[in-house]
Amino acid sequence: MRWWGEAGRRWLLRAVGGPARLRVIAILACVLALDSADKGTVGALGPELKQSLHLSNTELGSLIAVSSAMGGLAAIPVGILTDRVRRTGLLAVSIAVWSLATVAGGFAGSFAWLLLARLVLGAATATAGPTLASLVGDYFPSAERARIYGFILSGELLGAGAGLLVGGNLGRLLGWRSAFWALGLTGIALIVVIRRKLREPARGGHPSGAREGDARPPDPARSALRDGSVAPDPTRLLRRDPARMSIWEVTRYIFAIPTNVVLITTSAMGYFFYAGLRTFGVVFVERQYHLAQGTLSGLAVLVGAGALAGTLAGGRIADRLIHRGRIDARLTVPAAAFLVSAGLFVPALLTASVAIALPLFTLAAAALAASNPPVDAARLDVVPFRLWGRAESVRTVLRMAAESIAPVTFGFLADLLSTGKALSATGLRWAFLITLVPLVVSAGILLLGRRTYPRDVATAQAVGGR
Repeated sequence: MRWWGEAGRRWLLRAVGGPARLRVIAILACVLALDSADKGTVGALGPELKQSLHLSNTELGSLIAVSSAMGGLAAIPVGILTDRVRRTGLLAVSIAVWSLATVAGGFAGSFAWLLLARLVLGAATATAGPTLASLVGDYFPSAERARIYGFILSGELLGAGAGLLVGGNLGRLLGWRSAFWALGLTGIALIVVIRRKLREPARGGHPSGAREGDARPPDPARSALRDGSVAPDPTRLLRRDPARMSIWEVTRYIFAIPTNVVLITTSAMGYFFYAGLRTFGVVFVERQYHLAQGTLSGLAVLVGAGALAGTLAGGRIADRLIHRGRIDARLTVPAAAFLVSAGLFVPALLTASVAIALPLFTLAAAALAASNPPVDAARLDVVPFRLWGRAESVRTVLRMAAESIAPVTFGFLADLLSTGKALSATGLRWAFLITLVPLVVSAGILLLGRRTYPRDVATAQAVGGR
């Protein structure tokens, strides 16, 4: 066992480029893990919360929806701060607020109290999107961003798994309040790590080296465009300092980038489905297959492992294809992933056999997760680096809006389509099937975006070099 652990450590260090880079990746992944662990915990403790606070399915969905909605509202000022202040300090402050709100939620005696705590929590989570995107862009070169994003985004999945398993089981053993308090204490510990271990990188998206001790690999976008066959769009070459642009000017500018509109739209659609799956997936499997809690936890681990594998593979595949000359791979890979995921979810939801459903759900989760790293990396490719924070804040508003609508929409559809008085597997099955449609639409939109991606990359490079 010790040999396997050491071998895994050596592989991970080689994969990310050394211990210093691994430390940065681990800290950023933990920031994402906190938020997803919270939402996973709410989903896992759904029955306990419903019984203790007398919640309906719609109210349960609202607990996640309000935090996402508040995160969307807070994203714009956070994006402005991200482009102007020390980002590591901003992360630490936001996690402190998040931790206090989570602990306060554990003391809730009513739905209104818990809802208020989650409003405050949601405002704190807004920092993750803009700040992490800006830090990733400045820490890692474009040549590796999709692959590196795979490691960082694995924090979302690991956090969700911890919420479902650790948070859920802890809540059942010691009460749902204890799970919230444990999350708050974890957040406080992360603040200490950020303050001590995460340095503020220089702005500009041009780190000194890609790997410790190695020469920096070529930027795939620059390599593909260096022959001058793709020219920047002259209408989007900025003639003023981006730092002085208002948020409204930035918003107009980023929505004038065709590929960015494609990426923002598809990201929102993907997270819409994921938010519903995260909130009601456990309830569906429990009702559909009548499984004991221990068995249910084991299945969640397998499906989560599939999603983790997909996250790590998606970025790596896209970057390798780019190095082989497929410059639009960061759009084609997620498009294929969305189609495969939707195709696998349909039979998985319809079958009554857990033996058939389990591998299908695992592969579907892997495909869905594989779409995120290339999409996130592509957004940094097409947006000038001096606008990364504010551009990501605008994207976060739309993503949070989708995530806030999703749990309520799923809960409403499930209640509407359920058979009998109690929430049934039938209602949830139809809710999931209906909401698979946006995944298919996302694939088509991404394929259309391949035509504009090269020119948008060239324009972002030209603006960034001014």
